[in-house]
Parts: sequence; C-alpha cells; structure tokens
Amino acid sequence: MHRPSTAEAEAADELAVVRPSLVPRYTDALPGARAAVLTRLWRGLAHDPLPWIVRRETRRDGLGLRLADGRWLYGPRADPYATAAYVTAVRLGEVVHDDPARLMTELAVPHSEVFAAELAHSVASLALSRAGRWNHPRQWPERDWEWERRVVDGHPFHPNCRSRPGFSVAEQLAYGPEHGPVVELGLLPVPEAECLVSGVWPGWLREAGRVVVPVHPWQAAHVLKRTGERRPAAHPLRAHPLMAHPLMALRTLALPDGPHVKTALSARLTSSVRDISLGSVAASAALSDFGEAVAARTDGLLHTTRTLGAVAAGSPDLAAVLRESPEVYAAPGERVVPVAALATTELPHSPAWSVRFARLALTVGLRLLELGVALEAHGQNLLVVLSPDGDPVRLVYRDLADLRIGPARLARHGVPLPEELPARMVTDDERTLRRKLFGSLVAGALAGTAGSGPALRAALEGAVRDLPRTPDLTALLDEPLPAKALTLMRLSPRTPGDQWAKLPNPLRYESL
Repeated sequence: MHRPSTAEAEAADELAVVRPSLVPRYTDALPGARAAVLTRLWRGLAHDPLPWIVRRETRRDGLGLRLADGRWLYGPRADPYATAAYVTAVRLGEVVHDDPARLMTELAVPHSEVFAAELAHSVASLALSRAGRWNHPRQWPERDWEWERRVVDGHPFHPNCRSRPGFSVAEQLAYGPEHGPVVELGLLPVPEAECLVSGVWPGWLREAGRVVVPVHPWQAAHVLKRTGERRPAAHPLRAHPLMAHPLMALRTLALPDGPHVKTALSARLTSSVRDISLGSVAASAALSDFGEAVAARTDGLLHTTRTLGAVAAGSPDLAAVLRESPEVYAAPGERVVPVAALATTELPHSPAWSVRFARLALTVGLRLLELGVALEAHGQNLLVVLSPDGDPVRLVYRDLADLRIGPARLARHGVPLPEELPARMVTDDERTLRRKLFGSLVAGALAGTAGSGPALRAALEGAVRDLPRTPDLTALLDEPLPAKALTLMRLSPRTPGDQWAKLPNPLRYESL
C-alpha cells in the first residue's frame, strides 16, 4: 500500500477542513497524479542531458539508465511526445518506485532534495485539481476563459505541471481556473509620479493624481502584505469591485466584458517566478506595435493581442498589464481556443484536422522566423480561431515578452527594430531563434495536441509537404528537435536561462 508523501497528507488535512466533500475524490485521484508526474519526470530522465546519467540503453523490455555511481534505473521506453500517463513505476536497482518525489530523493543527486519537494507538491496539487475540477458542459464554451478552465493538468511535459508552492489548498481552490472561481482583484492606488506607465492606462483605474494598480489577492496577502484602501461607498471602484476569471497562467485574469489583466505573482509556478519586470513594462507599447506590424505580414493568418496599457509602481512585485482579449479576433460563430485546451475536444483525434492545424501553425511560425521573429508559441501563448465547423482558420498570439528577435533578418526584410526592446530579446544567433520557435511550437504546442510521437509524426508529414523549403524548415526536418530540458533546469538552480535537450526528430520516429 502506498504511503502518502508529506505534501499529499498535508493537502488532505487542509482539504478536510476547507472542502471535506472533496477528500474522497482527492484520495482517488492521487495514484493517477503520481503516474502523470512520474511520466513527465521519466521523459526528462530519458532525454535531458543530465551529467549524472552516463549511459542510456534501450532494451527489449524498456530503457535502462546507468548512473554515475554505478546504479541502474529501469523503466519503459520513453516517448518524448506522449501526454498520457503511461509510466506507473520505475525500478532503481531492485526497488520499485511509483512516487516521483521518493524516486528523486533516492537518486540523491545535486539539488534533488528541493526538486523532490516540488514534485511532491506537483502530485498533491494535480490530484486536487482533478478532484475539484469545474464540471464544464459538453457543448463548446462561448467565452475564452471558459476554455481555459478545461486545462486541468497544467503543462503537458513539465514534472512540475501543477506545482504551486506557497499556495494553500484554500488558495488553490479560490484562484485555480480549473476550479471555476471568480476572483476579486485588489486595487492599490500609487502616486502617479512613482509609477512607470506605458501605453494608455485607463481613466477607470485612476483617481486624483494616483494610478490604481490591480493586484492578485495572493500577491497582496503574501508579498505586498497589504490590501486595497477602503473607499467611500459611492466610489465606483467600491460599488463595482474588479471581479475576474483566472486563466491558465493563474496571474492573468479575464474581466467579464473587458480586457485581460496580467498581474504580478511572485510565486514559482512550474519553473519561473511570475513577476512583471520593469523592462517589459517600459517596452510593452513598442512591442505591442511591433507585434501588430509583423503579424500583418502573414496575410491575415495571425493576430497578436494588443497591450492596452502597463504600469509598474517601482517594483516587479507591484505591476500590471491590460491586454486585449483574444475574443476580439473571432467573427460571429467562431471560437478562439488556447491550443492547450484542444486536447479537451475531439478535434485532435482526426488525422486530417491535425494536419490542417499543423500546416497553419508551421506556415505562420516559419514565416515570422524568416522575418526575424521567433515566437514562444507554446499551448498557453498560442490560440487557434476555429470556424463554426471546427476548422482551424487563423491564429492568435498573446504575451509578446518572450519573443526572440533577429535584427539581421529584420533588416533583410525592411522591418525596423524597435529601440525600446530589452537586450535579452535581441539576437542574430540562428540556433537561439530556431530553438525558441521549434521548442515551443513543435515540441510544445503541436506535440501536446498530438499526444504521442506517432501522431505528431503523421501531423507533421502532412503539414510540411507544401511549405517553402527554407533553411529553417530544413533544420526542422533534418536535425534533432530542441526542447527545454525542464528536469535539468530544475536540478541546475545556479545556471541562469534556458537549457536544452535534443529530442529524436518526430519525422524519423522509427529511431526512437
């Protein structure tokens, strides 16, 4: 019988107090959550360039990993593009492990103790998400935020797919989109002279020489240690509090009939602390205009959501961005669906549909890459516009802050480089540009939608036949597929920036 981890037991104890009716469903969800996280971890162990794995040996019954200390770790063959939880246990020496956190503890490699705690939290949070998921109707949602509620399991390939350290069970139920809450944002007024403002900050978030900054309630309680000021009963922001629906990113929320609000959230979710840098606020207006200009070169196949205004009150911990809802790019009868939510529909199960979607995504991504713009086109940033019949007709891209932009490529096409861009976004290194696009779009969005290596291969084979044979496409067809080495990155906390794995090229899947 499995002994619950400390994180699992603590979550159960909290749940018994705040939502006792969910305890049986949470308990029932734990084995599946462990398998889901273990599957993601096994992918990283099998494919990330981890320095303490010295040999990988494919066997008839699976895969063996030889550790630097001489031990062997055995498990099934690892499909790097699989999203189903197919790894229920692995064997370290003679001991079988079905708990990813305990496995990482027993591996006893550098920084494994902290990572093991994150894995335990990921399991507990995933079981909670599955237990308390919002019961969506069978018909397709009308609103964009309703689609985002459907993404229960988080990142399809990250072992920390649901890790939300610092969030209590009550806070996860109150703020996690999969639980279907409506969140009241805090409103903190700051003297305008102390604020960095980019774009147009609206009048309804201003008062008497002060800028009113929307604040996530978790941030207000745990980081800022303050809540919004009390206002007179007749004040419009008290009479009509700012209520919003949380999206997949957790820190970004959709106002019922208005823009999306991206708030600062200084918590580590999956890999990164979710604040809003001062540089991204300063560049937001120029970057928004730039995104709109390059999207116009895709013959209507891509729209980027415009940043309406951004503000930072002297710190990344107190900042906010107002951004268009992707819904504005849908014609009557169309739906705008985050790519991560496609797996909750029947669409990816049609091979013909998968080919059409892959062709649309690659056409747009490669065209922009040729121009010098590499999208971070993972399943959260990239949305697809579906016709009333469900056909993929256009794409919408949001959150431009993680683009990589090549000045030399831009210059060849006569596209000016905005002066305000942060230096980290600008590079002419072709490997960096290709990694950004291929790692997010192909190894991320398309793989997550396909759900397996063979399905991804079939979608790509049909999609690339008619695409222009550019050097970028040749690299995609012939070279290993880059993907962020998510497990390595969590075990290398002192190494800044992204680290990369080379996955078997899905178009040569027989080599796996």
